[in-house]
Amino acid sequence: MNRTFWITALISFTNSLSFTILIPILYLYGKQFNLTDFQTSLLFSIYSVAQFFATPVIGKLSDRLGRKPLLIASLAGTVVANFMAGTASTAGILFFARFLDGITGGNASVAQAVVSDIIPPQERAKAFGVYSAISFGLAFILGPVISLLAQRYSLGAGFLASSAFAFLSLLITTFFLPETLQTKAAKASNIFDIGLGNLIKGLTIPKVGILLIINFLIGTTFTIFTFAFQPYFINVLGQSSQSLTLMFVAFGAIAILMQAAAIPLLIKRFSLVTILLTAIFARSASFALMPLIPSIVYFVGISLVFSLFNSFVQPMITTLISLNADAKTQGTALGLNASYLNVSNAFGPVIAGLIVNQADFNTYKYPLYLAGVLTFLVFLFAIAKRDQYSPKSELSPS
Repeated sequence: MNRTFWITALISFTNSLSFTILIPILYLYGKQFNLTDFQTSLLFSIYSVAQFFATPVIGKLSDRLGRKPLLIASLAGTVVANFMAGTASTAGILFFARFLDGITGGNASVAQAVVSDIIPPQERAKAFGVYSAISFGLAFILGPVISLLAQRYSLGAGFLASSAFAFLSLLITTFFLPETLQTKAAKASNIFDIGLGNLIKGLTIPKVGILLIINFLIGTTFTIFTFAFQPYFINVLGQSSQSLTLMFVAFGAIAILMQAAAIPLLIKRFSLVTILLTAIFARSASFALMPLIPSIVYFVGISLVFSLFNSFVQPMITTLISLNADAKTQGTALGLNASYLNVSNAFGPVIAGLIVNQADFNTYKYPLYLAGVLTFLVFLFAIAKRDQYSPKSELSPS
């Protein structure tokens, strides 16, 4: 893996820091503006819906214009949006800031396209494992810690810190990242051909479309869980926001270990599809088991097991999509993947927000059960369709 790979990983790491700083505080920040649980779920959703429409456009434009200019534009949007959110005086400004961050989003998928540009197919599973460990695993350790420090001043300070790290990512991209796109896609003959049509056409791409559907379903069930995770941990188990932050730190540490060390070993013995299916099954079992016993020790134990297997899901999905897409459409395919994953983030919180009752903390376990059952159904669907998304030549023996 060359210098450009490590620069891209650093860019993605600093950008992911700006995202993970917000995870422990977004729910609490919404409450600061007197939002209900359902209204707070919309705060999550508006960002995701905006990204759903924006990401395929950014991905397609990166195939036409190059990775670097689109990465700069999307990072600049994050800088401005999170600064607005951190200084928001009304809920309306906060909602607009989340929309702006979503509509200019797409930096993660463009960075993944850079990795696909520079890493040969036979090395991508290992590369995406290392890339995920650095950009997401390490960020999940440091982001919540920075968030915890920022919370000493205010929740808004967390958004300002997020903006600052996105700005650092922007500077690294501007001054150190070379353009990696060797062959640009043909320019559009129609000015309105900006990639939105790919949201539908992408589902028909051989071996890629089915992965988009699976990742959408995976993402929806996961965000049902994540929306209920924080209030369940705080209200049902009686824990603090500081303890919640430490949980995210533990998740990040496990993700680094599994993605950087375990994936290179596993792909030598198992197929990518087998690893993915095992991870999905473990995720479904973990969701269903978490609320069975209202004990912090039990909950932490199940959560740590969950994080072990959860670390494999997105690296495997990303690698499979990258291997099944041709060289000229890497940005488009990965952009579509991010788009469908983002829109799934819009449905999960709303579903969870509708079935919980703030007056009865016991209801916060219902989304966890639901996420477990639905994830198991996704597991069965992924097994039934495995021949439709397995790459022609697996990187590991089957």
